[in-house]
Amino acid sequence: MDLILGNQEKEKEFQQILQIIKSKKNGDVADMMTMKGICYKINWGVSVTELREIAQLFEPGHILALKLWNKGWRETMILSTLLEDPASVSEEQMDYHTKTFDNIEIAEQSSTNLYVKTKFAFIKALEWCRGKKHLVRFTGVHLIGRLAKTDKNAIDEMFEPFFEELKTLAKDTQLHTVIYRTVIALGTRSLLLNQQSIDLAKSLQLNNSETAAKLGEDLYNELTGEDIQDTLKFNQ
Repeated sequence: MDLILGNQEKEKEFQQILQIIKSKKNGDVADMMTMKGICYKINWGVSVTELREIAQLFEPGHILALKLWNKGWRETMILSTLLEDPASVSEEQMDYHTKTFDNIEIAEQSSTNLYVKTKFAFIKALEWCRGKKHLVRFTGVHLIGRLAKTDKNAIDEMFEPFFEELKTLAKDTQLHTVIYRTVIALGTRSLLLNQQSIDLAKSLQLNNSETAAKLGEDLYNELTGEDIQDTLKFNQ
């Protein structure tokens, strides 16, 4: 009986959220996103800031998050990542969702809001970097960067396996920006990871791929620059 009542309560909250989303519809934003190639089955054009405000009105929980994700709207899926209980997320759920991503926005939102908080984050980041689909690889690289920025308890050695994966992916022009941001996140975490990031940048400069070589040059200039070096020394 408790479970049934709980489901009824979550259904009520689910319907409330749908009504709030519809009330904040912005067709111009939705059209602009479509023009930029960020496509969803249904997109009401609600800003991420507004979605975060909506999430604050409801208690996070696994059942509600699943209902929202399964609805398939842009807004409900992003809210699902904000209202999910990280401890209740399984590897299978993460894999299934990631393999069905349609664009980088939902990949970034899932990585930032939810995946980074799960106990599978490091394992999945490494695994997804070796994925067959572009958006799966993108999510893996993005998740590495989020872990580097937010997981203060992780030791430097936990990030070392990622460097070889990033080196392999550096030839992919579609991943240039996310790899750049991720390596900068790694290279600003500690002196040790900074040196390893610089070593990666040097190796990329020698790569036969023009894309990888240019990425290596950009990374080397940024990682060895005074701003990052001074900040790292100050924080030690």
